[in-house]
Amino acid sequence: MTPKLNRREAIGSFGLSSAALAAAALDAAVNPAKADHVQLGRTARRQGVVGKMTGAQAVAAALRCEQVRCVFGIPGAQNNELWDAFKAYGQPYFLVAHESSASVMADAAARVTGEVGVFSVVPGPGLTNALTGIGEALYDSVPLVGIVTDVDRAPNAPVGQVHGLPNDAILRPVVKALIPVRHQAEIPGAIFEAFRVARAGEPGPVGVLIPYPLFMEAWDYDQPPPPPYPVPFDEAAYQKVLCHLRDRRKRVGIYAGLGCAEAGPSLTAVAEMLQAPVATSVSGKGVVADSHPLAVGWGYGKQGTRAAEAAFKDVDLVLAIGVRYSEVSTANYAIPSHDTLIHVDINPQNLGKNVPAHVCLCSDSRVFLDRLLADGQDLRRPADPKLWEKIHRSRQVDRCLARTVQVDRCVDPMVFLSQLRDFLGPDELVIVDVTASTHWAAESVEVEGTRRFFTPADNQSMGWALPASIGAKIVRPDRQVACVTGDGCFLMSAMELSSAARAGIPVKFFVFDDGAYHYMQMLQEPVYRRTTATEIARIDYEAFARAVGLGYNQICSNADVMPGIQRAFGLAGPILTHVHVSYDGREIRWLSALRSHYLKELSTRQKVRVAARVGVRSIGRANDSD
Repeated sequence: MTPKLNRREAIGSFGLSSAALAAAALDAAVNPAKADHVQLGRTARRQGVVGKMTGAQAVAAALRCEQVRCVFGIPGAQNNELWDAFKAYGQPYFLVAHESSASVMADAAARVTGEVGVFSVVPGPGLTNALTGIGEALYDSVPLVGIVTDVDRAPNAPVGQVHGLPNDAILRPVVKALIPVRHQAEIPGAIFEAFRVARAGEPGPVGVLIPYPLFMEAWDYDQPPPPPYPVPFDEAAYQKVLCHLRDRRKRVGIYAGLGCAEAGPSLTAVAEMLQAPVATSVSGKGVVADSHPLAVGWGYGKQGTRAAEAAFKDVDLVLAIGVRYSEVSTANYAIPSHDTLIHVDINPQNLGKNVPAHVCLCSDSRVFLDRLLADGQDLRRPADPKLWEKIHRSRQVDRCLARTVQVDRCVDPMVFLSQLRDFLGPDELVIVDVTASTHWAAESVEVEGTRRFFTPADNQSMGWALPASIGAKIVRPDRQVACVTGDGCFLMSAMELSSAARAGIPVKFFVFDDGAYHYMQMLQEPVYRRTTATEIARIDYEAFARAVGLGYNQICSNADVMPGIQRAFGLAGPILTHVHVSYDGREIRWLSALRSHYLKELSTRQKVRVAARVGVRSIGRANDSD
């Protein structure tokens, strides 16, 4: 399964079925246990869409068949017919404040549930506003379906239609597949295929582009959903993997990513079978419980936890499963070399690309891990209590450092993150934005399973966490949701908090405020000896919270961190907590690894130039930072 499918491949399989499907209740599409029939002049059931209905009604019926928890978006002139059908069919929806949040909320809904997230926007600005969230889902391997309305594309359509940008061309580069609809008869099949493609192989976003006139055109539908795509497995490569793992002289370490999200128990069992320490990517946090004696945290180079770095220094063979070695998770590809690397991923385009691999195996992670367990008799290694004790000691050092105050001017961000997890417990949801604290969160926020810690890992969309936390809470009302963002990120999506206030969605928002794009300052200062365009506007957060209808809280010192967190969660409804932080005094290991690797990769001429600039500006330094 490749990341892209052309139109012929994407829609070639959904011809209209001639077999009649029995009508079923609309409510049964979401709740199969409920058997009451609802007569609306058109019917749907989990097994397909049946009956005469308009194109808009067919979209709503197909989404009900897919048991979509919520559609995120904003209605507009071209898709009012569609949103009215959502209401008629009982399809849950949520009005966002800005279309950029529609795709982000759908992304978050997919991450926290493991299901496909759905959003709906109008063409033109509705689509362009949503592109950042779609791109984040593409880079972070999150299954989305975007129902994007298009203008009239008939041969005799007028020119100069509102929102008449080349929406097909705009959307195509940022989706795994684009399915344009040319006739109302194709609509339910296109929706079903979009879900199938979004889930298949390496998950990702799929766009369904529907010209708005088709929403009002009727058709007599009889459309079942197609079966899932087959799962690939390279048997020849698997046999090579077995040969390496049978060699008990090789000490094994496992590096696991988001591709293992549905394979946690199998991954844990394989780690125990091989007595292998398990490190994860940022997105893969939780695929093995942090309390497990073989769990070493995230990363395995100088950018990750100290426990992971120490454990993998003793490893001969790295078994990388469901992970891409992306730039962020590796601090610009600063990965230590090992004698043998085996790379397993469902997307063949990821295999061995960023880090050369000795064996590449195209497979679903769970299928691969279960095969290893079936062959365990030849692979099992004796228990290694010395390894467990070494990991335990290293992790205790990491935990102690995270909880020890190193920033005392105001709030130490890493102390806050550690105490936030202690208060919430390991099963609640923590969503962290793109801030200087992101990497501290990856180290200190421990989880006991997947789909509990979230950050925009690879596209690094600032402001992502605010709408993402709202989307997460909507589809998982049973979980506490804490959102940690920075003051710069807050400026980018703060008005979405009005949506949380409007609907009473009880997310607890924590804003780290130091008055600057501090992340950029830490990148700029060492190289340029000054900062440029990093100081941001000062916000009266209490007045803002009052203006949009949120409760307000404030944390100004380390002594008030736990009481402040308790206050936030003790208040009903959405709460904005202003956290006064400083980043001076504590190392960010990821940033140190990045700088080291950056300097190492410079040519001699580039190193001389950087050194000369630093020297000159250090001697005659002017205070021109801004």
